[in-house]
Amino acid sequence: MREGLSIDKPHEHGESGVAVNVGAMGDVPGDAGAADARIAARIATQISQELKIARPKVESVIRLLDEGNTIPFLARYRKEQTGGLDEEAIRSIDERLDYLRNLETRKLEVVRLIDEQGVLTPEIRQSLEAAETLQRVEDIYRPFRPKRRTRASMARERGLEPLAQWLISRPEDGYPVEEAHGYVNPEAEVNSPEEALAGARDIVAEMIADDPEVRAWARQWTTNHGQVRTEATADPEARTPYEQYYDYSEPVSRIPPHRVLAINRGEREKTLRVRIALEAEPILAYLERRLTREGAESSPADSELALAAEDAYSRLLGPAVERDVRNALTEKAEQQAIKVFGANLKALLLTPPIRGKVVLGLDPAYRTGCKIAVVDATGKLLETAVVYPTPPQRRVDEAERMLLQMIHRHEVDLIAIGNGTASREAEAFVAGLIPKSERALSYVVVNEAGASVYSASKVAREEFPDLDVSERSAVSIARRLQDPLAELVKIEPRSIGVGQYQHDVAGKELTGILSGVVESAVNCVGVDLNTASVPLLSYVAGISPSVASNIVAKRESDGPFSKRRELRSVSRLGPKTFQQCAGFLRVPGGEHPLDNTPIHPESYSVAERLLEELGFSVEDVAGGKRAELCGMLGTVDARQWAQHLDVGLPTLEDIVEALGRPGRDPRDEFPQPILRKDVLTMDDLRPGMILEGTVRNVVDFGAFVDIGVQQDGLVHISELSDRYVRHPLDEVSVGDIVQVRVLSVDLERSRIALSMR
Repeated sequence: MREGLSIDKPHEHGESGVAVNVGAMGDVPGDAGAADARIAARIATQISQELKIARPKVESVIRLLDEGNTIPFLARYRKEQTGGLDEEAIRSIDERLDYLRNLETRKLEVVRLIDEQGVLTPEIRQSLEAAETLQRVEDIYRPFRPKRRTRASMARERGLEPLAQWLISRPEDGYPVEEAHGYVNPEAEVNSPEEALAGARDIVAEMIADDPEVRAWARQWTTNHGQVRTEATADPEARTPYEQYYDYSEPVSRIPPHRVLAINRGEREKTLRVRIALEAEPILAYLERRLTREGAESSPADSELALAAEDAYSRLLGPAVERDVRNALTEKAEQQAIKVFGANLKALLLTPPIRGKVVLGLDPAYRTGCKIAVVDATGKLLETAVVYPTPPQRRVDEAERMLLQMIHRHEVDLIAIGNGTASREAEAFVAGLIPKSERALSYVVVNEAGASVYSASKVAREEFPDLDVSERSAVSIARRLQDPLAELVKIEPRSIGVGQYQHDVAGKELTGILSGVVESAVNCVGVDLNTASVPLLSYVAGISPSVASNIVAKRESDGPFSKRRELRSVSRLGPKTFQQCAGFLRVPGGEHPLDNTPIHPESYSVAERLLEELGFSVEDVAGGKRAELCGMLGTVDARQWAQHLDVGLPTLEDIVEALGRPGRDPRDEFPQPILRKDVLTMDDLRPGMILEGTVRNVVDFGAFVDIGVQQDGLVHISELSDRYVRHPLDEVSVGDIVQVRVLSVDLERSRIALSMR
């Protein structure tokens, strides 16, 4: 344990520096380049250790990122240089690199700020250099941070700092009151020894509360021993979503992230009062030991120091540490919410498309009627209408007649029903309509979250300037069934309802992470260069929104692209952008068959040579000899051919796979949506029933499954499997088709409990 506190000379802001056992960013010998190299090496080593990735791989990824390469490009086309790291690993390196570089920047800034005050010491430099978190840096800087006037600063202005130094020195003789007589000065508003001692204690209290070692210890103690306690702010009998927290307590160290965010929301809505409950005695004892140098002889000043310690905790340290602990809980909870939302979002984006079907989209409503939009197999809008089969109008016959005519006229194959307001009534109407149609029809209830956001957006207005907002929503619902990825990228990611308190998460961080998730999904699937919208192209590696607009503008003015290399004539699409994006763009039916594969143009020569030596040509990739070619590719020894063609093994393996499956869409490997013909209601459900459903959302405590009724059922984490489940995402993903058993139905609260055990 450190031997107590001492006061350095006051700095220019009137605050005192605390002589802490801190070291820091000492003046590094050598030039700035050498110092930067050492910092870079330290960062690479730290990332390697934290992520358990070999340091050469980390260094290679950092270098490639610094050269302006995108993460999807590195994961797909630079496997030899990254050691085959997948996109998730590269993204983790990128995120940690950003944090650690910001940390180094902040360290340098804090060194400069302290140095400007003339109180920078080698110990402070060393401590800053050793700091591993931004919070630690801020703790070290806290004693030197300019503050508004405090009780301690006013005491210093009254000349009481020497008295505080005398108390901390713990003299063996002399008494505080006698010493304080020498500081009585009515002109300085110190009218008695008691007032002088009170001011000196204020100085000592602020010193110990600002000490970085003390704050770190108190923060950790509170985390380990504190309890999150909540209570109702008003009527404890009121029915709200936060009833379970009206009188609730849980250890800080064990409270799960989703409960933290729920409690925070209840507090913001002024329904809950939240605090961290903690026994103060152990912390007070610790502070007193710090001040009195545990094991040393007692001093007449000890009673004053004990009072200062109590004041430091109750007035300064305790509230600050409670804020820190709650902020840490919130940050951890937000990170988990982002992780869960990102996993759900990616699974939703990769939902298999339903190709070649004419779809009727139905946006349900009551008073204003159900908006109808029919789109052809390519998503082109054919017709819109409004029908009123739902209350209060209940014009069912008229609605049936209009829809049956539209279905016959456009040869509709599927009906997509939004799951919003009036969805249950709309579904019942459609189920009654299907038997009356001459065509074989099915329907799917589609998650319409964010459709209203899209319909009011600039993108929607430009796409459908003559439609009103609700009609655009119906188009979006229909297209979500045909190609979820192409439609959902038009919507702000956080507006897609597959998360866990995502609206409670800091916008900037959430937006950044989710943009990466969408980018990953888009580049995993690939994009048709001649049909992709501006929003979809904007998520292709290396392509900015302005370049995406330029691509579409050129396509509209000059006609469809016939090959990838024509991208080079697009305004502001330079060589680097082409390198990053080309492999993710497809040109079906173009002049060069390889343009419809994930093979990058830089590897065309390798692919062409491989084909030639196998006895085929590029035209055979999608031609009449395709079956024969696929059979031959199945016999290729990739390792031998990689050496023969002087190319990396991962690259050759990807080339062989792409040649065997041109135009492949990875989404086709996932389960198709459940098509329904009749409706089920909650009244029909009975415990023990076995049903098939679609996972709509995954959260920390379980998964919500659509079983064909208005309300999704919850499979609690304990009911996901017969074995222990660490997190629901380990068992299920959004879009999974699962078999569930009904456990219970609560009609009053519209809750359905399900089991997959």
